[in-house]
Amino acid sequence: MTDVLRLATFNLENLDESPDFEARAAVLRPQLLRLDADVLCLQEVHGQPSRKHKTRALAALDRLFAGTVYAGRPRAFTAGKHGPFDVHNLVVVSRFPILASTQIRHDLVMPLAPPIPVARRDRTVPENLEWDRPALHAALDLGAGRALHVLNLHLRAARAAPVAGGRDESGAWADTASWAEGFTIATLKRAGQALEARLFVDRLFDDDARALVAVCGDLNAGLGEAPVRTLLARVDDTGNKALAGRALAPLEADVAPARRFTVLHAGRRVLLDHILASRALLGHFEGAEIHNEILADETLTDDTRADDTRADETLGSRTLGSFHAPVLACFRF
Repeated sequence: MTDVLRLATFNLENLDESPDFEARAAVLRPQLLRLDADVLCLQEVHGQPSRKHKTRALAALDRLFAGTVYAGRPRAFTAGKHGPFDVHNLVVVSRFPILASTQIRHDLVMPLAPPIPVARRDRTVPENLEWDRPALHAALDLGAGRALHVLNLHLRAARAAPVAGGRDESGAWADTASWAEGFTIATLKRAGQALEARLFVDRLFDDDARALVAVCGDLNAGLGEAPVRTLLARVDDTGNKALAGRALAPLEADVAPARRFTVLHAGRRVLLDHILASRALLGHFEGAEIHNEILADETLTDDTRADDTRADETLGSRTLGSFHAPVLACFRF
């Protein structure tokens, strides 16, 4: 008997219990129902404080899931000592039992030394660069002795990180040198976390060369950019055919080029959200979809902030839905 497995990734764009929650849920909930995912990887799920305790909970996500197939399913999520983080949690929701889950943050890659321009070497040296949030791994029990390893990622956006004294009173960058330094810092953090994720995937292959592995999430990078290339580890990059079994395949490449985008930016179609699969998992692959029919352009909103953020790390969403389209991959076992 064969069974279809539907695996999806979706950046919910700062899901919180905001005043417009019900209006947002009316847009997001049909998208989730359309996915009908057996395994759902979510990004940007905020945690809400408990009314009686010091801990936080995923109350907004529970409200969004109410009355759907996702309500009550096993889930893994990023967390600190008080439960889920206040912002930008990663969540894996599964129809299958979760065998184990873990967070990965500087377990395999040390924090990076910041780049210090020679002209600014007399300035206070910033602390080493840490990732903005962990990666989340969940091992799922598919039955018949099979386990699916899901790695949920949300890499740093490709916009300049804060630099001491780098902005003027209006909030704009004071000079191009400060912006370039901040952009380099952001680039290093995104590439460094992609490296750590790749090293984690390699450990999975060390344990089982035929491991079923899916790397999902908002990678804030296209297929040809360094973070995605690091994760894919294709033979044309490694130059070693003996490593072909450790390469990952981008499943969204199965989608027609005209539909192969997950974000609209100033009229430009970009692919930032991905599902990357191991060779063993690719053997069960049937097809992929990107549900981008109702995407709003992230730059064409009523937001008037002068900086280049599309949604600040701690602010709510500027759209009722999400500026990201969900990606769905289907497998048959």
